[in-house]
Amino acid sequence: MTLSRKHLTDSLVISSRIALLTLLMVSCSSHENAIDTSSSPEQTIWYKQPAQEWIEALPIGNGRLGAMVFSDPQRERIQLNEDSLWPGDDGWVNKDGSPEDLAKVRQLIFEGRHPQADALFLEKFQSDAIVRSHQTMGDLWIDFGKVHYQNYRRSLDLDTAVIQSSYLIDGAAVTQKIFTSHPDDGLLIQYHSDSDSGLSGMVTMTRPKDNGHDTATSFVENQALVMQGEVTQYGGKFNGENRPITFGVKFDTRLKIKHEGGELIYHKHGIELKNVRTATFYLVSNTSFYDQTSYITNSKTHLDSLSSHSFEEALSRHISDYQKLYRRMKLDINNSKVDLPTDLRLQAIKDGKVDVGLEELLFNYGRYLLISSSRPGTNPANLQGIWNDLLEAPWNADYHLNINLQMNYWHANVTNLDELNLPLFDFIDRLIENGKVVAQQTFGCEGAFIPHATDLWAPAWMRSGTAYWGASFGAGGWLMQHYWHHYLFTQDEEFLSNRAFPAIQEVAKFYSDWLVRDPRDGKLVAVPSSSPENSFIDINGERAVLVAGSAKDQQVIHEVFTNYLAAARILGIENAWTKKISVQLPQLRSGIALGTDGRILEWDRPYKEFEPGHRHMSNLYAFHPGVDITYQETPELVDAVKKTIETRLANGGGHTGWSRAWFINLNARLLQGDLAHDNILYLLQKSLADNLFDMHPPFQIDGNFGFSAGVAEMLIQSHEQQLIRILPALPTTWKNGKVQGLKARGNIEVDIEWEDGMATSLRLYSPVAQQLEVIVNGERKAVKLKANQAIQVLSV
Repeated sequence: MTLSRKHLTDSLVISSRIALLTLLMVSCSSHENAIDTSSSPEQTIWYKQPAQEWIEALPIGNGRLGAMVFSDPQRERIQLNEDSLWPGDDGWVNKDGSPEDLAKVRQLIFEGRHPQADALFLEKFQSDAIVRSHQTMGDLWIDFGKVHYQNYRRSLDLDTAVIQSSYLIDGAAVTQKIFTSHPDDGLLIQYHSDSDSGLSGMVTMTRPKDNGHDTATSFVENQALVMQGEVTQYGGKFNGENRPITFGVKFDTRLKIKHEGGELIYHKHGIELKNVRTATFYLVSNTSFYDQTSYITNSKTHLDSLSSHSFEEALSRHISDYQKLYRRMKLDINNSKVDLPTDLRLQAIKDGKVDVGLEELLFNYGRYLLISSSRPGTNPANLQGIWNDLLEAPWNADYHLNINLQMNYWHANVTNLDELNLPLFDFIDRLIENGKVVAQQTFGCEGAFIPHATDLWAPAWMRSGTAYWGASFGAGGWLMQHYWHHYLFTQDEEFLSNRAFPAIQEVAKFYSDWLVRDPRDGKLVAVPSSSPENSFIDINGERAVLVAGSAKDQQVIHEVFTNYLAAARILGIENAWTKKISVQLPQLRSGIALGTDGRILEWDRPYKEFEPGHRHMSNLYAFHPGVDITYQETPELVDAVKKTIETRLANGGGHTGWSRAWFINLNARLLQGDLAHDNILYLLQKSLADNLFDMHPPFQIDGNFGFSAGVAEMLIQSHEQQLIRILPALPTTWKNGKVQGLKARGNIEVDIEWEDGMATSLRLYSPVAQQLEVIVNGERKAVKLKANQAIQVLSV
């Protein structure tokens, strides 16, 4: 049975609220209140000129509703986004491949006919050239005409999530403040002019046409500017064929203006400001995805409610709500404060200078962006978070599951933002339900199959015009890591029982049925199998993709089986699947095999690499983000990891922003602080736009999130058994500093101070009694934590 969109949405909101309540109950026991953070160069992104291009504008968001703010005193553009604005689910389904076709593909692989296997798999199972994209809502325009301004400044304060601009017009000060409120679920703007003549201009809203088709109308109704529209995709494609989508999510966006001084004049399609001293804008937007039948009515009452409050009241609620998340932790790397415009600071780094403060700022920016694009009850952050100005975004601004969506959430737990994972879990739960159908009908397997890419409607059919990146089978298992790690960080057994275990079990069931016995060595392997977006040269000199048991897929399946059985033991569950998988686990071929040069093989045999400097490091999954290769348990494999990384980088690896962020995390796990910092510099020099968005290129937000995760990994590591490493990869450039509120597995909060590269203070807090070890300043210390009592482990 297919659930209605409204039913699906109601379910995800309810499940989010239940999980959020549990998290809040846990967080209420924290050893201290929100950490005080004052605005500083490391909390503020600012410029001396307005944004000219979209990639120069500054982002705001409340999880669902977002905007890119240009802060132009002449013709202000505020590009609007909402996370559910997608063209409709047009009934696209998986190709008609069958278990019999799968058997033929497997036979070709075992016969060593890899290119033929690739071609058959593509023909039978993959849908070519998909265009169905997340889309912009449109633009709010505030046109003041050709005014002459001086002393210009615009800024984004990460501590308050407020964008402000200020300038002089004819000697009179003008200010603009803008924020998106989560508690009031709206966008607010306030202009103020000190001039007696105030501000005069025209306010309108527009949306781009879709291949010549109007997609929205705007009008004034009851003194509100309204834009109503429906998301379409007239340039849609499915399986390489033109498939226009003429329907989609509908939206109703409304704007009301309150003013002091002057007057408002209401036109048919806009609102005119005339000599207004203070203008307060209230904007709301509601969509049919969240409420299929009442979104317009909701929008009207929503606007009335929002506009009943003063700007100051709404701002106070917004800051209080936002800082409950943002101020849970604070990083302060002592350095000479550089109070220069952000674009100039970035350029200085590109010119060869080091700016540790900008590194700290970028870390904070990653936390800000996640808070702004992923809140309980919303959709998860996509390839661009929620910020997209196009009707046809790069890679559809959808959800890529072969690292990108996962990287978006790497830093959530460790930076003390546990509940921001909930949209991810809500979405995956929906995806699993659709994946059950594909698993059974297409592959003849139990459980759920999850493809490498999907979108708002959580389809589980396979896409891509090549097996090179579309024939990916490790995505489901990789996503399950996030459920397991969330449990490890929160110790929330209710979450483990009600959310994590059911999800992990469905994916484990699929892999259990997917495995076959390799006639070459009798081991269980995943067939077909690939290494994401990479390819090799087979023994016949042909480029190929599919093998029997790539390193990454074997590593992922081993991890899923291990975590599934561990969860079952914790919950006291024993069933047919735990018994079957317990037998299969030791029969898996290891995904960690070394070549003659000491590197970890990427495929099932030592094939020649087609692209030695590839951007993915999939054969190192077991090291990071996985935990099967560690200094604690398998130190003999760490050198193999190092050699693998060195070879990849020597051949040009890390050339995309998110890939460079992955290298930062890998170097941190290797306890190589200075090498990690080298990659930080490369990221800043080569992969950041002036507004600090990560550039693939083009813009992809995973590099921002992966960077923040990497910095946290340099400061604390807790992936080994009952062990926390303190400042494990501190670079020499971060000589002195402190961090408060980082989180370790075990639901342990950690505060650290250091001088001359050595920890001088270490404080741990746990809501439950537990024992563990810490490695600090090269020494291993046993620690006994008492429930709800902070312990000073080190004080120098």
